Amino acid sequence: MSYSVGQVATFAGVTVRALHHYDEIGLLQPGERSHAGHRRYGDEDLDRLQQILFYRELGFPLDEVAALLDDPDADPREHLRRQHDLLTARIEKLQRMAVAVEHAMEARKMGINLTPEEKFEVFGDFDPDVYEEEVRERWGHTDAYKASQRAAASYTKEDWQRLREGFDAIHQKMADLLAQGVAADSEAAMEVAEEHRRFISGGYYDCTYEMHTGLGEMYVADERFTATYEAIRPGLAVYMRDAMLANAVRHM
Repeated sequence: MSYSVGQVATFAGVTVRALHHYDEIGLLQPGERSHAGHRRYGDEDLDRLQQILFYRELGFPLDEVAALLDDPDADPREHLRRQHDLLTARIEKLQRMAVAVEHAMEARKMGINLTPEEKFEVFGDFDPDVYEEEVRERWGHTDAYKASQRAAASYTKEDWQRLREGFDAIHQKMADLLAQGVAADSEAAMEVAEEHRRFISGGYYDCTYEMHTGLGEMYVADERFTATYEAIRPGLAVYMRDAMLANAVRHM
């Protein structure tokens, strides 16, 4: 039995565009074609797609996924064992992070200052107080920083919630494009990068394209920023930097 590209997209929760892209790069070529030349996927194709999606969820780039799946010496059971181990490790880490964040949220709600030990538990080696000092040292003299401070001073709890939710939505859009294998310099990714820049300008300070590309570089160069984006989706920090740069180039 075989299935159309639309049926497979529905089964797997991916887009038809992503399946077309996988076919074009040789990652997942359908085993059959209809008389009209339309793609038809068999059970073996679906098995391979499942493996692809497992590896993509774990953050593997498409070229590495292809190399792993096309290795003639690879045992299909070994793929499953490897994926199970990686997923189990991620689940355990996320569970620890969730507990730490809940602890921090409860402390904030009760007006309790976190001890150094608790900060380390929540943030690792990232101390927010030290980070704020670094921000002032690096950008305290700029008009952008002063504008940001003035805006922040007037924000209510609801304002901060709105800003957080707005950023979360933009970051999720980027993560979804990354998951679909959409190139960072594609029109879709650049549009989300532009939305990101405008959101910063509307909520914090006038973010020029030059400043925006600088932020993108910082997302990758500074491990604290990198960790934030990697927690959303592995590879997102680099993907955002590249999309932000591509967007700046097309406007500048």
